[in-house]
Amino acid sequence: MVEIEIDGKKVEVQEGSMVMDAANKIGTYIPHFCYHKKLSIAANCRMCLVEVEKAPKALPACATPVTAGMIVRTASEKATTAQKSVMEFLLINHPLDCPICDQGGECQLQDLAVGYGKSSSRYEEEKRVVAPKDAGPLISMQEMSRCIQCTRCVRFGQEIAGVMEFGMVGRGEHSEITTFVGKTVNSELSGNMIDLCPVGALTSKPFRYSARTWELSRRKSVSPHDGLGANLVVQVKSGKVMRVLPLENNDVNECWLSDKDRFAYEGLNSDERLTKPMLKQDGKWQEVEWQTALEYVAHGLRNIRHEHGADAIAAVGTPYSTLEELSLLQKVARGLGSENIDFRLRQSDFALDGKVMPWLGMSINEFAQLDRTFIIGSFLRKDHPLLSARVRLGIKRGAKLSILHATDDDLLMPVANKMIVAPSAWLSALGQVAVAVAQAKSIAVPAGFENVEASAEAKQTAASLLSGESKAVLLGNAAAQHPQASQLHAVAQWIAQQTGAKFGYLTEAGNTVGGYWANALPAAGKGRNAQQIFAQPHKAYVLLNAEPELDSFDPQTAVAALKQAEMVVTLSAYKHGAEYSDVLLPIAPFTETSGTFVNCEGRAQSFNGTVRPMGDARPAWKVLRVLGNLLGLPGFDYDTSEAIRDEVLGTGEVAAANLAARLNNISDLQPQAVAQTADGALERIADVPIYFGDAVVRRAVSLQETVDGQAPQAWLSAALAAKLGIAAGDRVNLKQGQGAAALAAAIDPALPENVVRVAASHASTAALGAMFGSIVVEKA
Repeated sequence: MVEIEIDGKKVEVQEGSMVMDAANKIGTYIPHFCYHKKLSIAANCRMCLVEVEKAPKALPACATPVTAGMIVRTASEKATTAQKSVMEFLLINHPLDCPICDQGGECQLQDLAVGYGKSSSRYEEEKRVVAPKDAGPLISMQEMSRCIQCTRCVRFGQEIAGVMEFGMVGRGEHSEITTFVGKTVNSELSGNMIDLCPVGALTSKPFRYSARTWELSRRKSVSPHDGLGANLVVQVKSGKVMRVLPLENNDVNECWLSDKDRFAYEGLNSDERLTKPMLKQDGKWQEVEWQTALEYVAHGLRNIRHEHGADAIAAVGTPYSTLEELSLLQKVARGLGSENIDFRLRQSDFALDGKVMPWLGMSINEFAQLDRTFIIGSFLRKDHPLLSARVRLGIKRGAKLSILHATDDDLLMPVANKMIVAPSAWLSALGQVAVAVAQAKSIAVPAGFENVEASAEAKQTAASLLSGESKAVLLGNAAAQHPQASQLHAVAQWIAQQTGAKFGYLTEAGNTVGGYWANALPAAGKGRNAQQIFAQPHKAYVLLNAEPELDSFDPQTAVAALKQAEMVVTLSAYKHGAEYSDVLLPIAPFTETSGTFVNCEGRAQSFNGTVRPMGDARPAWKVLRVLGNLLGLPGFDYDTSEAIRDEVLGTGEVAAANLAARLNNISDLQPQAVAQTADGALERIADVPIYFGDAVVRRAVSLQETVDGQAPQAWLSAALAAKLGIAAGDRVNLKQGQGAAALAAAIDPALPENVVRVAASHASTAALGAMFGSIVVEKA
């Protein structure tokens, strides 16, 4: 530690720190533009010049290392003269258009110009003008003349997002920030560049000219869109969500947001919102009052229970629902006598039920510090954008990443070891890693693996896991959805235990862990799981936030079962499912209700509604509470969502202890060797595209206009395309089960030869069958 003095105050900081860090520690503000605590030092704006005793001239605080006994003055005449001179230079070419600038009122340059700028400009020459550019549907670059070349956006792209989508061209006053020729910004983290821009050069296209910052009220919330549970500031005007920004929390999302979390709010204001309860009478939909709709539902469920037994009723939710909603959904189902309840609609193997409660296996901060990571079956960059950014930063420190997957997507970071094989070969490949670990440690291989030969990639992966200090073996969304998920779990668990690694899951949604905690799944040995609920058609279905044609492992089977049912009750924020539903009940999305999400690390995060529910929509927990009362079920006397949360989790320290005690990835399932069969049949691997994962995101217009929001294609390996005589752009017919789809073909040279990548969760592929399994491809 080194002691220095700033403006008469003594402060101790780590050797190697900069003067800016020391000033931040004691709360002394030094004006700056290019400095940002999460980015590298550029020292190119020069606004943070300070006086350092014995230095001949003012020095930049962001790039001046501390030395013992250093005396710094941030507000002396020498320092302020330097700062005012810099401000004059910055304003030479800056347009004087604050009244029409979208950044007005929240602009660093505006604020500092008041404190350090002159009342009039001495510059009389012509100002330079920078031509506007098209950066895509999310970022506006219409007024790049305002740019002060702080390069925050450039550094963010390179250091955090992992891709240089912005760069600087030209020199001196002709320098400007631009994208590559004709390219848009396609990073899944691009919106953070808007936050980082200290002027009005980069602004939000969806928010542009819709409100002034002083008109907005700010409310805290939590995102449900991926397993991280990013903390949000929801900005509201006239009862409508206008913008979403990150709420800084270093233990969760730091000061960043993924574009999915940031721009999904457009879906909340969609024209597709369901605002009145509706009943289908004689094939026609009619708007009714809540009392009528709920009495109709209660009467229908009672009749079905009476005529067909409680087992004829099934309830399904999604992990995007709150803890409270899922808790009451299972209480209604169990109150009626049914154990047929589940929220894991995209899962297909349930052998671990009753044995584990999947979670990350460590804190997010521990995850960020890993030296060696082995990730199995994850579209990491798109499924978990901010966790992926943490892995990327770890690799810059020297960490090593190994992956086992069916696709070789560009993760925008160096990957030390890759095993790219068909989904049916994942278990075999993982077995090879287990054998390589056993051989390297000179221990017995798991029973049944004696004749397995380890490939070179498996040996390198094993060696990597055995070499690190802090390491983890993690299963991604695709591994959890895999038909052999329990066996993948068993082998991965064995590898983790033998290498001293932590073991966990990169969970799918904001409340995946909470769904287990709410007990929204069948008890071990009783009831039916999500796959069985649709495979064996039931007489009545209650759907909570679920769009089974897009959210299911096998949408073909799900829709067929719903169409056969006597009664389908859909609780949704949107008008959908009209062809199979009998009742549509409008419920509030996460911004219009209070609730709790339990994220991947087991952190329970409660939030309140940010706006009133739209129209006659009501929070789902209130709807289910009233339904429970109408059905005459005990235990539905809740006044607040907090009362439900406290019943489920406990309160205060008890809740935290309860969560920690129940989180468990370790099962007693023994690894089993499976011989890989090379029958040559084509296999499907289905990703859930980043902007199609849940109901709200699917209706966010700007996200749907991005590259990631485009309609899915059928991705084939170069060898398979040549064999079938298919070129990129050709139409192909896909057949799976009883369904078919026609898509454009695309070529991915890195795909295994017998693998066809076809996205799930999209209307154009909803007629197909399971996310994994055999598929037929024919040239149209």
